[in-house]
Amino acid sequence: MGYELVGVEFSGGASHGTLRVYIDREDGVNIDDCASISHQISAILDVEEPIQQAYDLEVSSPGLDRPLFKLADFERFSGQQVKIKMSTGLDGRRNFKGVLQGVIDSRLIEVEVDGETYQLPLTDISKANLIGQL
Repeated sequence: MGYELVGVEFSGGASHGTLRVYIDREDGVNIDDCASISHQISAILDVEEPIQQAYDLEVSSPGLDRPLFKLADFERFSGQQVKIKMSTGLDGRRNFKGVLQGVIDSRLIEVEVDGETYQLPLTDISKANLIGQL
């Protein structure tokens, strides 16, 4: 099929959640691609039942505000505007919005914010997204 699994997120409360699956491929993803993948994933989830609570399944392209999940994502989008949220603070802050500079030693993400460079431990990043630009 040629699809890349960009990432998976699960959010919601104890009684109902949302399972988001992000897919991509070289020539882009359209609504028919998302529907096809959704049906395939849904069939597997119905048999395996890995999620015990009620949930909605959403399959989409990563979009303009593409989430960054893997080390390769941070390498691929070096030079792009990003928004990063940390699970633990660094220098008194948890949110960073700036230019992704790259990856250091496969464990630190370097980002420049207002002329200052920060090295963020990959393990402490709770959420990271590109900042979409038209």
